[in-house]
Amino acid sequence: MSRASAIATWKEKGTAVLFDFGGTLDADGIPWKERFFRLYLNQGVAAAPEEFDAAFYAADDALVGTVPPALSFRDTVRQLADGVAAALGVPDREIAGKIADRFVADALGRLRHNRRLLGALGERYRLGVVSNFYGNLATVCEDAGIRQFFTVVVDSGETGYVKPDPRIFYQAVEGLAIDSSGAVFVGDSLPRDMAGARAVGMPHIWLTPRGETPCCPEDGVIRSLDELAELLL
Repeated sequence: MSRASAIATWKEKGTAVLFDFGGTLDADGIPWKERFFRLYLNQGVAAAPEEFDAAFYAADDALVGTVPPALSFRDTVRQLADGVAAALGVPDREIAGKIADRFVADALGRLRHNRRLLGALGERYRLGVVSNFYGNLATVCEDAGIRQFFTVVVDSGETGYVKPDPRIFYQAVEGLAIDSSGAVFVGDSLPRDMAGARAVGMPHIWLTPRGETPCCPEDGVIRSLDELAELLL
């Protein structure tokens, strides 16, 4: 069965669309780490990719379990930018602030763009978010003006289950009172989003601007979230 026909078959009975957040809803397939790396380079902070990766993951891990549920999107990103800067030994705190401001502005711009798509999808399907986050994803969605589109928001920082753990996907479909096969998952990560959805029998669509070959024949592949309208509506 071709990817197009597999999705067409799912549309006949599918009732829900689930999204990853970071790198999917707030950017067209570009993860946070890659976007932060580019912004630090633009600010003149020279770091080898492996050095930056270690700094980013250390800062990211430090936020897990420490972020209050009401922390805003902007303050979340600022804390992450500060943590990366500290790990890289960047003395100028203004650099982290500029990076955080640029990151948030870009993300909010993309999220505003996606509101029309979410509204259109919401007329046909129930929508949800399943994301590895810090425990404040619902607040972040409110800040971004998209919370109203989602029936469920499942945050690893609240559940304790991190994608690709099947339990985080099951929590979402249980919240929707449907079987896993009734939802399709849209995400940008092969090891977290695609592998996790596949493990619970959930159809999946890979958002990858590079247009790579899918991990399995029945995967849907899109280069931009805008292409979802053609696939699902």
